[in-house]
Amino acid sequence: MTQIVPLSKEKHRELKIDARASAAYGDNRHFVQVIVNEFPHLLVHYPILFGKEAATGQFFCGAMLGFIEGENQFLEDWQCDAQFYRPLSLQREPFYAQGPELAIDLDHPRVAAGEGKPLFSDQGEPSRYLQSIIWAFQDLVPGIERTRIFIARLLELDLIEPIDIEVEFEDGTLRQCEGLYTINQDTLSRLPDPVVLELFRRGYLTLIQLMIASLKQVREMARAKNARLLERTAALAVAPGAAAR
Repeated sequence: MTQIVPLSKEKHRELKIDARASAAYGDNRHFVQVIVNEFPHLLVHYPILFGKEAATGQFFCGAMLGFIEGENQFLEDWQCDAQFYRPLSLQREPFYAQGPELAIDLDHPRVAAGEGKPLFSDQGEPSRYLQSIIWAFQDLVPGIERTRIFIARLLELDLIEPIDIEVEFEDGTLRQCEGLYTINQDTLSRLPDPVVLELFRRGYLTLIQLMIASLKQVREMARAKNARLLERTAALAVAPGAAAR
């Protein structure tokens, strides 16, 4: 259920938002939508890929957070390190844009009247937290359109291709991530110079390079997951009664 209404300092002054990263609030997603403005921040930790909307078949840019549905390998990092970048599509919940104004989903589990971050000061001014949400939407709203145009141009140039990610882990499990797409580097290398210049001047060449460079994070994610699996195995081996079992 959703109850999205315009945000009002008169009606919603007492509301507070639990802004913590939590699986209970939907942060345990393995792939989340992002915008091109975020690419420089995302590159540090996440593979940046393309996905498709199930209902429309339209492409979107996304950050890969895990290898299976419901797995976010970075959730603990988000909870422990406030400087660890969290995609805007998750940061902005439970808020939405309604034209130039903000709206809020009053039925979202983050919304409460008890503990959490206040939305307004005693004087009715936006709190520091609400101001950060306003700034996030100043990136999100134009960023969504810029991302759409970027993807449209890549499709015109046949620069998007499927990528199948297959990783075997220390516990013997094999994970395959399907339905994802990346930059077609062969087609990219064959583009005529005028098109390459156009992509450069529009800033698209930098975005393309960031997406390609981010693929190395798939290997880093697999390494980190393997390390956690080995830690759990070692913990089980030394647990009381482990030998008897």
